[in-house]
Amino acid sequence: MFVLSAEPLDVAELRSRIADGGHGAVLVFEGVARDNFEGRPVSGLEYEAYPQLCDPVMERIEAEMVERWPRARLIVAHRTGRLAIGDVSLVIALGTPHRGACYEASRFVIEAIKERLPVWKKELYADGQAWKANQGPEAG
Repeated sequence: MFVLSAEPLDVAELRSRIADGGHGAVLVFEGVARDNFEGRPVSGLEYEAYPQLCDPVMERIEAEMVERWPRARLIVAHRTGRLAIGDVSLVIALGTPHRGACYEASRFVIEAIKERLPVWKKELYADGQAWKANQGPEAG
């Protein structure tokens, strides 16, 4: 399941939506707005995303994950709009029967999101701003 929201993300509520008595492992990843990027101070972020572009990509990512980890349950939520430093921008809540699969599936999902999900981030600096597209593993 995938959610885009202009409102703050309720991490506990999102986690509750993947509850499964057969899961022995649950991981919740929170991406948060940090105060720097490549040595420059960041004062805030703005995200843009459109469901008609994002939904099919997330459906494919989730289908690939379920193919590899059939008993996994997943919810991904991404903020849009302006975020302050420390705000949660992304939540990935994932449960599996065992911890190893949970770590592997979670890593698969975050890397696929960073590489494929059409979300645009504007970093707001004291001396200007810059748009950043999603990129590979260490892009942010």
